[in-house]
Amino acid sequence: MSHSPLSPDLAIAAIQQQCSADKDTSLATSERLVRQAAADGAQLVVLQELHATLYFCQTEDTSVFELAEPIPGPTSRRLSALAAELGIVLVGSIFERRMNGVYHNTAVVFERDGSIAGLYRKMHIPDDPGFYEKFYFTPGDASFNDGRNGFTPIDTSVGRLGVLVCWDQWYPEAAR
Repeated sequence: MSHSPLSPDLAIAAIQQQCSADKDTSLATSERLVRQAAADGAQLVVLQELHATLYFCQTEDTSVFELAEPIPGPTSRRLSALAAELGIVLVGSIFERRMNGVYHNTAVVFERDGSIAGLYRKMHIPDDPGFYEKFYFTPGDASFNDGRNGFTPIDTSVGRLGVLVCWDQWYPEAAR
């Protein structure tokens, strides 16, 4: 496995898509766009934050917790199979239910063989009008990455990835 920086000739695709209230519809869109990116030569494909549903944090609604799922779970298995089939490194986003009462906004990095190379759980959770994320998400931790801090880069076959989710880019901890 490579522990080096990303190659300058690495083809990367960042997917931005219109999401649906129906999770299966959104995931079908994600899959179609990932397949298109891979067909165009992308070796690393990154999906947008919370791509499986509409952005639900504009209100506080307990019924939304039904959308959360464990890792592994249906969405991670689907993305894992897609990464393995296409032979790409894939970064997906999951509304993770780690246990009852503990939910995360999680980026999952899938290796070319479909295995999970690492997780990144969003650390800084906003709570502003239209962004009631503290109602839904617990701040991330280091529980997956061998007990190292949550900002630990994730080694993949295409290089070492520094994965962040949304607001976390504005804080200095990741750079340190």
